[in-house]
Amino acid sequence: QVQVVESGGGLVQAGGSLTLSCIVSGRTFSTYAMGWFRQAPGKEREFVAAISRSGGTVYADSVKGRFTISRDNAKNTVYLQMNNLKPEDTAVYYCAARLSGGLATSPEIYDYWGQGTQVTVST
Repeated sequence: QVQVVESGGGLVQAGGSLTLSCIVSGRTFSTYAMGWFRQAPGKEREFVAAISRSGGTVYADSVKGRFTISRDNAKNTVYLQMNNLKPEDTAVYYCAARLSGGLATSPEIYDYWGQGTQVTVST
């Protein structure tokens, strides 16, 4: 069983930065693709960013140029560096693992999910 645990959420002012971390159990983390998604109140879960097992990345247009996804296979961890945060970035952020290592933006394709971490951006 793969466990996914996010951390790093919090309250930040608009224009500020936060870094989310996601640690994944298992000995084959380096073969997983990883993704970040978010869900705001009353809205559906939406794709934010993903990184393949080879390090390729893809971003939602709404965060491109502001967010950076990266991974450290030695630590079984994926990160989401978020800069220039906006109030519309407020949401619960979820980390997800896809056992097949290719990039994917659809949440249905991911196999394991964390419980989420709240990010709140104030004006």
